[in-house]
Amino acid sequence: MLKKKVVIIHTFLYSVEDLKLLFKKYIPEVEMVNIIDDSLLQEALTHAGITNNARNRYLKYARAAQSLGADVILNQCSSYGEVADYAAQAVDIPIVKIDEPMAKKANELGKRIAVIATACSTVGPSTRLVEKFGGNDTVVTPCFVEGAYDALLKDNNVDKHNSLIIKKVEEAEKTNDVIVLAQGSMYKLVPMLQHIRVPVLTSFESGVQQLRRALKMD
Repeated sequence: MLKKKVVIIHTFLYSVEDLKLLFKKYIPEVEMVNIIDDSLLQEALTHAGITNNARNRYLKYARAAQSLGADVILNQCSSYGEVADYAAQAVDIPIVKIDEPMAKKANELGKRIAVIATACSTVGPSTRLVEKFGGNDTVVTPCFVEGAYDALLKDNNVDKHNSLIIKKVEEAEKTNDVIVLAQGSMYKLVPMLQHIRVPVLTSFESGVQQLRRALKMD
C-alpha cells in the first residue's frame, strides 16, 4: 500500500529538521518530501512583501509538488500564506497552511491577540490570518521585533535573536489575552517563555497535527 505523501514548500532552511521530528511523532506513516528555496524568503524581506516573481516561483513549486504525487502540500512560511491561497487555485490537491490552526486557536482563547513577528514580510499576512478567524470585538496587534531576524540570519547570533523576542513577548503580555509567535523560527523559544502568564502559541505542532485531517486519516 502506497504511503500518503505531503510535500512541504520551505523558504527557511532551519525548519526542516524540526518538522521531520514532528512528522515522526504525529504522522510517522506519511512520507515527507521537501522543496526548499530560501531565496523566496530573502526576496520577501528585501522588498518587504511578495514580488510577482516570487509568487510565480512559488506557483511552480506547488505544481511540482503535485507532479511528485503529493496528496497535500504544506505551506511552511507565514510570509507566503496568502501566496499559498493563490497557488491553491492552480493545483488539484489541497494546500494547507502550517499557521492556520494556531490562528484559529488564538481566537478561541482570547479577544486581544498579539502577533509577534521578526520578518517584516510576515507582519501583514499573519495579522490578517488571525483577524480572519476573529469577531468584531477581536483586537489583533502586530508586534514587529526589530533586529531579531538580522541577528539570526546575518550574524548567526541566536542569543540576541531570542532575547529580543522574549523582551517583546513580555511587553505584549501586559495588554493581551493571547500571544502568537507568527514564524516557525521562534518554535524553539517555547521553553524560554514558561514565565509568561497568558497562552503563547506556535505553529509547528498544530500545523503538523492538522495533516491527519487533511489526509483523511482520522
